[in-house]
Amino acid sequence: MRPKISYVSPQEALPCIQSGNRIFVHGSAQTPTYLLKHLAQEASRLQDVELVSITVYGDVFVDKPEYQGHFHINSLFVSESIRKAVNEGRADYVPVFLSEIPELFNQGILPIDVALVHVSVPDQHGYCSLGVSVDIARSAVNNAKFVVAQVNPNVPRTHGDGMIHASRFHAMVYCEDPLHEANFGGAVSESDGKIGQYVAELIDDGSTLQMGIGSIPNAVLKCLYNHKNLGVHTEMFSDGLVDLFDKDVINNKFKIISPNKTVTGFALGTKVLYNYVNDNPAFSFLDIDFVNDPHIIKQNPKVVAINSAVEVDVTGQICSDSIGTYQYSGVGGQMDFMRGAALSQGGKPIIALPSRTQKGVSRIVPYLKQGAGVVTTRAHAHYIITEYGVAYLFGKNLRQRAKALINIAHPDDREELERQCFERFKAL
Repeated sequence: MRPKISYVSPQEALPCIQSGNRIFVHGSAQTPTYLLKHLAQEASRLQDVELVSITVYGDVFVDKPEYQGHFHINSLFVSESIRKAVNEGRADYVPVFLSEIPELFNQGILPIDVALVHVSVPDQHGYCSLGVSVDIARSAVNNAKFVVAQVNPNVPRTHGDGMIHASRFHAMVYCEDPLHEANFGGAVSESDGKIGQYVAELIDDGSTLQMGIGSIPNAVLKCLYNHKNLGVHTEMFSDGLVDLFDKDVINNKFKIISPNKTVTGFALGTKVLYNYVNDNPAFSFLDIDFVNDPHIIKQNPKVVAINSAVEVDVTGQICSDSIGTYQYSGVGGQMDFMRGAALSQGGKPIIALPSRTQKGVSRIVPYLKQGAGVVTTRAHAHYIITEYGVAYLFGKNLRQRAKALINIAHPDDREELERQCFERFKAL
């Protein structure tokens, strides 16, 4: 018999949040914008409420200057929605590997008072799904004293770790807002197309892929239609994979971990993607402490981890989360997968980036900008790829690395890089 479900208004659901509480906010496509809007309206009764999350999309409302002292965002990853607040000092950023965030909740380092989640409608057994963002939300729900659910028929019911019985919720608020979308499927630029080709040439049939979202991963995917029997074990993915599933390029048949299934922590894309994963047993949306564990990742064959960077210095230090002191994103899962791929039999950890920024500034640099964060160390760097080629750094000394990286820098930047490297290393 279908369990009885009772919905309440946001005004009835949110009084469980009190001054001094720490609140978890569900992220990515599942950002509970409806609840956040109503939470902001309760600012007058609240002081020093801390909000923790990873990537959030849309207007989060509570980050506005007028709410200082009432709400404070302490983000585990800096996304566009809160970037301004972080860099203006009205919010904070915690550098942490994505795989280790659940431990912050499990060990009580960041104890959660209330979790705000965005879920599917209950099924006939009373279970709701965390939809396309299970990642750290699963452990947040497990540890929260109270859980308030924004329940939405537009949320896909996904398989894996995201099922939560309605009885676990302190309150359920109904809404029919569309999920947040992001379209990464635009035209591929000439430089991204070349990068995609170089990356694709390194991917053997039967490889297990991890890739992020954006123009370069999209370019890589467009070059994989002649590959065979690929698998996917990734922290996230977008629409670009759908065609490869339909054409049986991706079938996961050779994976060791969850063979025949695509393993992910979350997905972000368009409604096409959300419809595709809805009630699709070929996808497992799992807790990120499993998905991003390098000891799990390495068990799959030929893991190819494809990530990007803001800049790379001539020794192979990789800055991916900041532009100097300007906090742009976060540590995320790059190192989890770079290390997992390096440990995988036949694995390839790849950093792919354009040789220059849109303003014409070299991304291959003699020294990282002052204040830049090193996300992947030079000891972990293997393949660096630009539109000018592939630099393989593993086992190479500093001078050899500098030579290899100068060769894939923009031609107009190479002379200056050579000059500075000669001053540093005395010879090249």
